[in-house]
Amino acid sequence: MRTVTSNHPAARWLVALLPALLALLFALPAKAHPHVWVSVRSEYVFTPDGMIAGIRHAWTFDDMYSAYAIQGLGKDGVPVDKGLAALAKVNVSQLAEYGYFTFLRIGGKKMTFAEAKEPSLTLNEKKVMTLHFTLMLKEPVKARPAAVLKVVDPSYFVAFDFAKQNAVKLAGAPAGCSISMMRPKPLTAAQQKRLEAVQGTNESPGEGFGVFLATSAIAACP
Repeated sequence: MRTVTSNHPAARWLVALLPALLALLFALPAKAHPHVWVSVRSEYVFTPDGMIAGIRHAWTFDDMYSAYAIQGLGKDGVPVDKGLAALAKVNVSQLAEYGYFTFLRIGGKKMTFAEAKEPSLTLNEKKVMTLHFTLMLKEPVKARPAAVLKVVDPSYFVAFDFAKQNAVKLAGAPAGCSISMMRPKPLTAAQQKRLEAVQGTNESPGEGFGVFLATSAIAACP
């Protein structure tokens, strides 16, 4: 039986919030790594005067993890929507310890988020779970020469990846702003070997490994 180790920040976040993750890990194929998959849609949020104020996220979890995460909701007389609302608040508050797995650089400078707002959880008709929240910068910043957004778990316990279509939008951006997606380079032979070496274990392929697989969403404004 595999157990969740403390070397994975994402594991500590998920287990603290959703104990059903343990059952999920035991049910996964022995070769599974990473353990949870998240499809990301994001928006750059602009102020009326054309500065970046924050990032609005919608993270859709894989169907297996969603099923385990929501089990028990709607029982004991607590409506499902109230259970989801409470779970969303806990999720987002706990994510602060890990920087929300959100890395934003503007003009080459690393940005710091002041607060997370508007947490919510929704379920689609297939009971797949999406976590919504907005990260506000300490103060708005001009998107020059460019802003670079990555959503990544460095330990690669959770595989974050932008959705295949319409993954990133510009909300309220000035005319002439654009988005481009920069996919990661293929893994080297040595990196691929590291990933294969941890198959069937709960070990990370190495701190920072997830960065090698992260896509960048680049916003540029004139």
